[in-house]
Amino acid sequence: MSGLVNALAIVAVVAIVIVRQFRARAINTDRRWWLIPVILAVVALREPGILDAHHRTESAALLALEVLIGLATGAGWAWTTRIWTAEDGVVWTKSTKASGAVWVVGITLRIGVYALSSALGLHQNSSALMLGLAGTLLVRGGILVWRARSLGTATRPAAAYGDGMRQAWKERA
Repeated sequence: MSGLVNALAIVAVVAIVIVRQFRARAINTDRRWWLIPVILAVVALREPGILDAHHRTESAALLALEVLIGLATGAGWAWTTRIWTAEDGVVWTKSTKASGAVWVVGITLRIGVYALSSALGLHQNSSALMLGLAGTLLVRGGILVWRARSLGTATRPAAAYGDGMRQAWKERA
């Protein structure tokens, strides 16, 4: 994938994640919460320019720093997310203002990493950012699923519209 396509994919994923994080959502621990982060990581790792060809050691160190920032952001985001069980036993999550602050700090640190790489004359590909984002989503999802399972009721599927309603009228035959 080209850098432009990677950048567009990153912006799309971040936009979807940020918009969805501040709405209450039922969490289902049976779902494959790890799939999108794994796909992002595979796409990022397949890129040939993930490391600067002329400065492999320095580039690898900055990539490791990017991934560590992503993992820390994901953990901070998950631990600042509100989680509760509804009366029907379904576990719900919703990000808080502290979660937004974690995002701001994570993005600021990532900007710092790119500024540092530019100051050192290193080429940072957008794949590094995609790999960091994959780490963020993977850690956040894992911690939230673990927290939901610890409540003991998250394995039940979320109730669908009309569940538990009784029939108001009866057809005549």
